[in-house]
Amino acid sequence: MSAQKAASWGYAEDFVTEGEVIESARRRGQELGCTPVGVGTGAALRMLAATLAAKAVVEVGTGAGVSGLWLLAGMPSDGILTTIDLEAEHQRAAREAYSAAGVTHQRTRVITGRGLDVLGRMTDGAYDIVLVDGDKSEYPAYVEEATRLLRPGGAMAVDNMLWHDKVADPAARDDVTRVLRDLGKSLRDDERFLTTLLPVGDGLLVCVKR
Repeated sequence: MSAQKAASWGYAEDFVTEGEVIESARRRGQELGCTPVGVGTGAALRMLAATLAAKAVVEVGTGAGVSGLWLLAGMPSDGILTTIDLEAEHQRAAREAYSAAGVTHQRTRVITGRGLDVLGRMTDGAYDIVLVDGDKSEYPAYVEEATRLLRPGGAMAVDNMLWHDKVADPAARDDVTRVLRDLGKSLRDDERFLTTLLPVGDGLLVCVKR
């Protein structure tokens, strides 16, 4: 990346600022060893939720509540976020973040468990947005479940799809990079979706279900 492009990317990432509550949740997530979505990604998720007037959203990977707060900020006041994470401590941090933001407990369903186990019990075609940000090795399986869960016109957002600039590098052939690269190409060519790859954060792939 040229210096000018790097500066433009940084400017875009910082163009929308996050509030104190999200900043605090981000610090907590970093302390716990999870990697919350970046500000640019969060702003894109908020915009997506607002555009779809999303009332039913599910995310795999809580990020200590950061992504959830961005999504909730774009959802209508009666929208419900379901967040799934294997780590109970991450979920406790998310609950604290939601509470600090004044989000009523009725608007969130916080589920501790393996993403695929929980998704498999959810209702077909009942969700406006599915955010995938969990175990990278399980992304293809998450996407399969998300496709089932989304209503027509709903959107799937898949984070980390540039994977530290490795996906665009043909010489990078580690297992995670190959999984994400192949998944991106598969979704790009999947006629069930309209797909775009946004260069925000670590790469956000957005797929709208036809």
